[in-house]
Amino acid sequence: MPALCRDCLTLPAAAALSCPACGSRRLVRHEELAALSIAHIDCDAFFASVEKRDRPELKAKPVIVGGGRRGVVAACCYVARTRGVRSAMPMFKALALCPDAVVIPPTMAKYAEASRQVRGLMEQLTPLVQMMSIDEAVLDLSGTEALHKAPPAAVLAGLALRVEKEVGVTISVGLAPNRLLAKLAVERDKPRGFAVIGAAEAPALLAGESVTVLPGVGPVLARRLAAAGFSTLGQLQALSAREAAQRFGEDGPALAARARGEDNRRVDPHRETRSISAETTFETDTASLPALEVPLWRMCEKLARRLREKGFAAGGVVLKLKSTRFELRTRHARLHAPTRLPDTLFAAARPLLAREADGTPFRLIGIGAQPLVEGEGADRGDLLDAEAPRIAARWKAIEALRAKFGEGVVVKGRGR
Repeated sequence: MPALCRDCLTLPAAAALSCPACGSRRLVRHEELAALSIAHIDCDAFFASVEKRDRPELKAKPVIVGGGRRGVVAACCYVARTRGVRSAMPMFKALALCPDAVVIPPTMAKYAEASRQVRGLMEQLTPLVQMMSIDEAVLDLSGTEALHKAPPAAVLAGLALRVEKEVGVTISVGLAPNRLLAKLAVERDKPRGFAVIGAAEAPALLAGESVTVLPGVGPVLARRLAAAGFSTLGQLQALSAREAAQRFGEDGPALAARARGEDNRRVDPHRETRSISAETTFETDTASLPALEVPLWRMCEKLARRLREKGFAAGGVVLKLKSTRFELRTRHARLHAPTRLPDTLFAAARPLLAREADGTPFRLIGIGAQPLVEGEGADRGDLLDAEAPRIAARWKAIEALRAKFGEGVVVKGRGR
């Protein structure tokens, strides 16, 4: 059985308990190790790992990235996870489980820079890198063995070492013949893991797993499947395409195929970004229009920055409000021209907010860009908005100052 040392990248004998070259016991063994080329890369507890990298004194402490007792956990380290803390958990619950946690407000610019560094290292290995989120990506290393003079498994192990050394965070690797199995593999070995699932073993390996391990099978679909008598992937595997269609409609055959580990999706480095948004949860319920306008402006600034960073502009805006009863309101407005200026975003969103500020107390406000359009032609100005180029130049200067001296160096009055 082929084997690989993850620390020195040598190929020891399969029976070895440790690497004869460096003594490491971090060996990967798998029958298909040398033949697989699709990888899913997941940065381990990414936001918290970046914070620990920058503050080494926190290395052994539980760290939660988030803010305010009414907010949610954006990320948490593995120490905090051992106490039961999870991403998206309300902060008050997280702090009840882990009262000694160090809570750090998120700094997205710092995480984005670390993500760009990791992406740069991945793109040195193959042009087929598809970012799934700020801390996850899928790679296709097919046909790169001659270039790297090593099989994809060894190249990926080398990538993990470089990321750890040059970026200061760790990654986990899932290696498989397709994207679905690579995703399932990476979830089996974290943090700092390297897991492999081969094509031949996939159906048997997945048969006993819950249907909920499949990406896209959420609580609603899981309940529907359970009501029909399907709780494991093995039960779905047994369905023919015709039977699956009869039971679950047009999506049934694809669901049964995925249960067997089949997936024909390609790695697409040009996958379209579907949405860009910004939102915040209030420390206390907020009802009045003037009080709601302050966080709305701040979210417009964040959205504008994210649009510029990703090379997009907003063709319209979506206002999001969540009441104290967790009722969600979304309101949409089109823009007469694409923008990534906070002033223009705010001008479009404020009338939407004014109509919703009817005395209802809200716990969350957010703003999103919909539809997304290419950013190249944004804010050039026209007869309806001749000031756009001047405002764009001003915001470019403000952002340059903030990048150099910090967010607080320039603050608009409405953002105080």
